[in-house]
Parts: sequence; C-alpha cells; structure tokens
Amino acid sequence: MTKQANLGGTFTLPKTSMTVNRMGYGAMQLAGPGVWGPPRNVDEAVAVLQETIASGVNHIDTSDFYGPHVTNQILKQALHPYKDGLVIVTKVGARRGEDKSWIHALSRQELIDGVHDNLRNLGLEKLDVVNLRVGGITGPTDGSIAAPLTVLAELKQQGLIRHLGLSNVNPAQLIEAQSISDIVCVQNLYNVAHRTDDAFIDDLAQQGIAYVPFFPLGGFTPLQSSALDTAAAALDSTPMQVALAWLLQRSPNILLIPGTSSVKHLRENLKAATLQLPTETIVALNAIGS
Repeated sequence: MTKQANLGGTFTLPKTSMTVNRMGYGAMQLAGPGVWGPPRNVDEAVAVLQETIASGVNHIDTSDFYGPHVTNQILKQALHPYKDGLVIVTKVGARRGEDKSWIHALSRQELIDGVHDNLRNLGLEKLDVVNLRVGGITGPTDGSIAAPLTVLAELKQQGLIRHLGLSNVNPAQLIEAQSISDIVCVQNLYNVAHRTDDAFIDDLAQQGIAYVPFFPLGGFTPLQSSALDTAAAALDSTPMQVALAWLLQRSPNILLIPGTSSVKHLRENLKAATLQLPTETIVALNAIGS
C-alpha cells in the first residue's frame, strides 16, 4: 500500500522525544469476540498490523489484559523487532475474570505483574508509555489514585517504563498525579456525542498533554446521528470517517486510536485524516453533543 500522505499531522508527547502521527491504531479488536481469546483469523490480525505500519502509523495502543495476553502476543508476532520511531502505549490497572469480566487490578503486586506481562508478551525491555487505568467501566470515579501511580513511578525509576499516562480520570486526579510524576497523556471516553471532557481537553491542550479518546466511534454501540449521515453524504465519506475527522479538528492535542480487525476498515479509518470538515458541518456536528 502507498504510505498515507496525511495522518492528521503530528504531536510530540510533553517532555519526551516521542513524536507521533495523530492518527494511530488501537489494538483491542485484534482479540476474539468480547476481547477474549484469540481472533478467528490470526493471519488477518497480523496483516492489519503490518498494513498499519506500512501506512505510516507510529502510535499503537494496547494492553496485556486484552485477550488476555493475546493482543500483545499478536503485536510481537507481526511487528517485532519494532520499527524505529514506533510508540507502543499500554495500560495496567485491570484484569479479566474467568467469566470474561473486567476487574480492577490496582494492588502493588498486580501492577508490577501487569508491567512485566506487557514487557514479556511485547518482547520489550522497557515500555514507552504505561497508562494507569482507574475509574469505572466507561468513566472516572472520584478518589485518590496516588497509591497505584506511585507504584508505576517506582517502576519508571527502575527503568522499566519511559513515561506515564492516565486512563479514566478526572481533572482533580490529573493534578494529584502530576505531584507524583510527569503525565504525557490522558485516555478517556470522548466522541462527537459524548462531550463530558470538553473543558478538560482544552486544559490539557494548554499544558501540551495528549488527549486520547477511547470509543471515538461510540464503542460497542456505534454512533448513530442524522447529522453524521448528512455530513457524510455531502462529503462523499462515511459517518465514521466524519466522526474521526471531527475529533482531529476538535483540538490539536487529540490523538486517535480507532481499532479494527479488518484491513479494509483500517484503510477507511486512516482516510479520515485527509477529510477537512467545513465550518457549517462542524457547527452541525457540535450540536450532537449539546
């Protein structure tokens, strides 16, 4: 495939030498149904990852609790040894129950084990960025995050982690975290219809911190909106491409990690980075989340 000429511009994570294209890739969907077990077609998963890199993507989001272990093992199979400049962001703070549930894993030993699981299954000696995952299933919950973040800060001092980020947090928790370590990114639920973090994104942009929306296309229930449909028809694109383009134009610190297990869908997602939305279209889309 011809390398994408435009992947939304670039962003440099604060106080790092890591510059990534703003259109990245989220690996969660490489696991089997329900993010559990192996995919139906491992070869297709490998092909998606190889196409991702060939297209110029240099930011992949993953976690060892996807599968569990499966997604990172496929990443290693497809891409190791990793291309220079590729930034792999992972997360710890959860585990999977035997019933496929998602369970907090925030004790000291669980966090240490999670970091070592990521290192082993990715085939790395040091993780580029580790996000501490806290909160509920889809949103933050109030309370201190100092204890688990301190564990990760110690692992960073030991040389196992380069940089730290946060997932599912509120502004007060970010402030608390910054008293413990530099934070390079925040990963929260956000999309054109779910706009709780509007003010938070603007504050992070002023600080030069990346904001990485998870479920940028609505998650397990895809976004549905007549405004998206109308904009897509006018721009000869798909509603999901419009939703991704809106995020890229929302703020320069937003990095996208849409996931897919299909090469065709991957190409559609990446094409969204070339889509320029007219002002009137942005106004109409902004009203979705009002």
